[in-house]
Amino acid sequence: MFNRKGQSTVEYALIIAVVVAGLLLMQHYVKRGYAGKLKSASDEMGEQFDPGTYSANFAISQTSNVQQTVKDKETETRHLTEQQNVKTGKETVGAWNPDQNVYGK
Repeated sequence: MFNRKGQSTVEYALIIAVVVAGLLLMQHYVKRGYAGKLKSASDEMGEQFDPGTYSANFAISQTSNVQQTVKDKETETRHLTEQQNVKTGKETVGAWNPDQNVYGK
């Protein structure tokens, strides 16, 4: 009547197809669960650094010494110059917000 070997092969193929379909349907929920756990773990660490938006204070100090010697036939002249440059300030970089057409936090 029926081929028992063919029937069991079809049954196994259907079981595998149902399991694969179930895994494919659950893929979305597994990804969301993993993303939620990752976000929760990062929130526990505190505020994260955003390379597009930051604020920093800076101080730059530069000192240079220049010694210049000029020799003539009979005389030698030496010039020593010391220069010091100091720059301080605050820098704020904001991310582009396309909804408002402005830079901001």
